[in-house]
Amino acid sequence: MQWVREYTPQPETRRLYMRAMAITLGINILLAVSKGIVAYLSKSVAIYADAANSTSDVLYSLLLILGLWMAQRPPDLSHPQGHNRFEPLVGVLVSISMAFAGYEAARSAIDRFYSGSFAIDPGLPTLILIFSAALKAGMYISIRRIALQLTSPALSVVARDNLSDVLTSVAAFLGAFGSRFLSPLLDPIAGLLVAVWIFRTAFRAGWENLNYLTGGGASEELRNEIAKVASETPGVAQVHHIMTEYAGAKFVIDIHINVDGEISLNQAHAIEDEVSSRLESLPQIDRAYVHAEPAGWEGPK
Repeated sequence: MQWVREYTPQPETRRLYMRAMAITLGINILLAVSKGIVAYLSKSVAIYADAANSTSDVLYSLLLILGLWMAQRPPDLSHPQGHNRFEPLVGVLVSISMAFAGYEAARSAIDRFYSGSFAIDPGLPTLILIFSAALKAGMYISIRRIALQLTSPALSVVARDNLSDVLTSVAAFLGAFGSRFLSPLLDPIAGLLVAVWIFRTAFRAGWENLNYLTGGGASEELRNEIAKVASETPGVAQVHHIMTEYAGAKFVIDIHINVDGEISLNQAHAIEDEVSSRLESLPQIDRAYVHAEPAGWEGPK
């Protein structure tokens, strides 16, 4: 008797995950340290907010490594369907980490408003923010490409956070630069804008991954595609039941098809296997459970 489903590790998948984790952790540590030093030397709230954001990025990078390692473990008796749900769990934890960074950025900006603002020397802050924006833009392109290849919700959140970091670095740059030439208030204002953007990104990413984690269903467009693929399989007379549920980043499908009731059990089973194979070739589908029933039968009402 088979107690767990078969699992064949994919070396290319593992390699892509390792590359994403190395890029994310290495660059985030570099940026957190460099921004922290510049924030201390320049006393810029906007750069301090950006440094807090980069520190949270380091924390979520460590969570990412742990979570993706867990998600790639093969099925066992404790998790017979695999460990895929650990990946959206990491996405939720990353969102929480981002929210803490937003809180710290907002707190610092508000403190500066009350304690008084002053102009920031644009030299070193300007350089570090341009450097940060360039690195984060490169990270966004790299991680997004890997996330699309792997259909990874956790890496999608990381890519989205990298794009957000490009925009927050630009906001911090405008605040630090503008405090010297326009008004000192622009520095804490930029810090608040950074905080708002971080909160927005954290909420959207957390909501999306909660949908993965709690077993949300497929869109109408994907359900129609599933029905089309199944109904076009030779031997299928009708599709009369489809149920979809996220199991990690991909869907598990329970689908009922009608076949000729006069064919043999072996023939019906072969049709089931073909439908399952076609559905599991779709990039959004992890597993498809197919039930064959006689033509005209639609089950209990």
